[in-house]
This record gives sequence, C-alpha cells and structure tokens, in this order.
Amino acid sequence: QVQLVESGGGLVQPGGSLRLSCAASGNIFRINVMGWYRQAPGKQRELVAGTSSGGSTNYADSVKGRFTISRDNAKNTVYLQMNSLKPEDTAVYYCNADLTSFNGISYYSNDYWGQGTQVTVSS
Repeated sequence: QVQLVESGGGLVQPGGSLRLSCAASGNIFRINVMGWYRQAPGKQRELVAGTSSGGSTNYADSVKGRFTISRDNAKNTVYLQMNSLKPEDTAVYYCNADLTSFNGISYYSNDYWGQGTQVTVSS
C-alpha cells in the first residue's frame, strides 16, 4: 500500500558529507510526520531528525549543527543532509513516516519504515 525507498548511503571519510533521500509512494493522502532514525550494531534505534507537516524540526543533540532535514511535499520526499561526518555517525539509517490514507470509506493513519541504508564513516 505504502512504500518508503531510501537512497544515498555509502562509505565516506571523516569530515565528508552525504545526502540521504526517502521517497514515499502509494496511497498517501497526507504525510503527517517524517523523520530519520539510525541504529548502530548493538545499539538501540535512535531519532536523528524529524519534521512535521507544520514545518517544525527537531534534531538529536549529537547531530545539531551538522545535519539538516528537509522535505518536498509535492514529491513526498524527505532528505537528510549530513555534513562534517564522524566515525560515530556510522549506522544503518532508516526513514520513517506517519501518514494518512483514504480507502474510499474512511481516513486512517499508519506508521511506515524504509528498508534502511548503511552509512559508514571511516578513513
């Protein structure tokens, strides 16, 4: 019904940059909240950055000033610009979206996850 497709991960040197993209497709009436999470081996998944339909954003303290989340509502796409990358940023990054769909009878909301994309920061 709804699919989130991520791209942009890879291997980068410390201090480098990457831009992650997540495109949502399917039965989408409205995207309420979109965000990026990450999970390193042996660690819990954590919120990196999020953005609401109203335009508000929030970031984990560890990435403030280095990462920027943005969205293109017309394309149902969210981006994560990552600058000044550090080895501790190494993780699988997941796109998440809470969105509303319409089945012809009623509206309903669900939470969806992308497949994850590996980001490795190493020299």
